[in-house]
Amino acid sequence: MSWTFCSSFAAIAKAGANANADIVASGAVLSEWSDEAEGTICLKTRKDWITSYPTSSFAQHMLADACSDLVAIKIISYDQSGFLKGEAGKMLDVLKDNYNEIIRDLREKEYQEKIS
Repeated sequence: MSWTFCSSFAAIAKAGANANADIVASGAVLSEWSDEAEGTICLKTRKDWITSYPTSSFAQHMLADACSDLVAIKIISYDQSGFLKGEAGKMLDVLKDNYNEIIRDLREKEYQEKIS
């Protein structure tokens, strides 16, 4: 299931240049976090997007955006010591806001019907 919605590169890029280098280099941890993020998205939207992966590119991009946000949040939260004071918190807020907005949209039946 790992990396169905997004790439590790997208998540690492969103986590920023100051993300912990050890965790960014850990393919096993990132794959686990990808699986968790994909499962969370399916649960929160009440739809199994993995088995019914959308063919429309805009829906794929929405899933990628939300998934990479969640993985980036986990990367940043793992170790915030490399960030300037307040920097990690602001980044987390932006990522959470974007993720929540996408999930709200994907949860709506009219969106799901249009993109399935």
